[in-house]
Amino acid sequence: MSEIVHKKPAAAESQFAYKNLKQGEFWRHVPAYREVDEATFLDHLWQQKHSIKTPEELVGTIRDLAPPEFVADIEAGFAHAPMAVRVSPYALSLIDWNDPHNDPIRRQFIPMASSLLPDHPRLTLDSLHEQDDSPVPGLVHRYTDKALFLPLNVCPVYCRFCTRSYAIGPDTEEVDKVSLAKTPAQWQQAFQYISERPELEDIVISGGDTYQLPPKNIELIGNALLDIPHVRRMRFATKGPAIMPMKIITHTEWLDAIAAIVERGRKLGKDVVLHTHFNAPEEITWITQKAMGMLFERGIFTRNQSVLIRGVNDTPERMAMLVKRLGHVNVHPYYVYMHDMVKGVEELRTTIQTATETEKFVRGSTAGFNTPTFVCDAPGGGGKRDVHSYEYYDRENGIAVYAAPSVKPGKAFLYFDPIDKLSPDAQARWIVPELQEQMIAEALRKAGAASEQLVLA
Repeated sequence: MSEIVHKKPAAAESQFAYKNLKQGEFWRHVPAYREVDEATFLDHLWQQKHSIKTPEELVGTIRDLAPPEFVADIEAGFAHAPMAVRVSPYALSLIDWNDPHNDPIRRQFIPMASSLLPDHPRLTLDSLHEQDDSPVPGLVHRYTDKALFLPLNVCPVYCRFCTRSYAIGPDTEEVDKVSLAKTPAQWQQAFQYISERPELEDIVISGGDTYQLPPKNIELIGNALLDIPHVRRMRFATKGPAIMPMKIITHTEWLDAIAAIVERGRKLGKDVVLHTHFNAPEEITWITQKAMGMLFERGIFTRNQSVLIRGVNDTPERMAMLVKRLGHVNVHPYYVYMHDMVKGVEELRTTIQTATETEKFVRGSTAGFNTPTFVCDAPGGGGKRDVHSYEYYDRENGIAVYAAPSVKPGKAFLYFDPIDKLSPDAQARWIVPELQEQMIAEALRKAGAASEQLVLA
């Protein structure tokens, strides 16, 4: 037999780093969890009970982990935060307390006053204008055939960058929250609206977070939507698997409820899936793998939607690692969003240019069906646009112009890069209101010349 000639060199060991998930009882390095055994740590009720819910609890938990100046910094940070604090013991234990300032998980959930930047002058609290597209409380109908159902306003963790900081969680010093549909009686209004709009085939159930819905309400909502003949697709959205994967392992009733809706949907020829939200490779551990394996065994298809966050996943290498690691635990990367223009988190946003360069690197690193689409959810209600599909991009001044002909024809939607990422000259121009208007008008003019005439939404 002739010898096989390998035309490609063997893969380097470093290419398999995505398989190296955090193992063991890693939570024991946190003094508050030092005596917690595996069975207790995997108990979802214990995780919920011991989740940090106030800045004071957080400070008390980490005081022995971080230097006093860091603790003072985060205490000051919460005074300016649009979101309340809620962090699970699991998420807290994944933070590298040797370098908490730069840790990608700390950055998502715990603000530091010293890192905060002024909000972009064109930023608004409800940047996506969801309330403008809400025909009844708790329902957003923007796309022709899809609606977003928001049946609750609580989450198992509060992300600093939440696009619904206008409504999610309790009021803060910075934001009085808008009320969503939080009771079954209010949900009926949404169900009635959906039933009367035969074009609505696709419903996203979010909030808040469906992790926080009790099993009976998972089934109530799921069955009510499955009973509507023209609803063909449903997605239950949750951050939960990224920050409390043990709920899938130990809350049997919740998993059974999701599985029951998936199975009934399949019998009716309808597609019911789970959408989740991992942002950093470090969020995926042996516990995640076990939980995702249980979803996979029950036939629950899971997709991921990440946010491109500065200092978390905004380098090509880190994003590629996240994508590969998601595939390794049977989660399909679906979207990577540009960070929405929400209040109080400007230091977490990055540029359209960063997104396009990262996408180029990631594409081709794994199978196409496991490669996410990078999108900009266009401020002003334009919906999700492929990040490359701008009509015009002024890189110097950080202004991207998008059009959404199937959503709001003839309208222009603007995304602005964070000002601190621009040149000194461009930063100086953004200080002057008259120059802001001139830069925007010029970008709109060039966008209109490149395609159809567009009017600012």
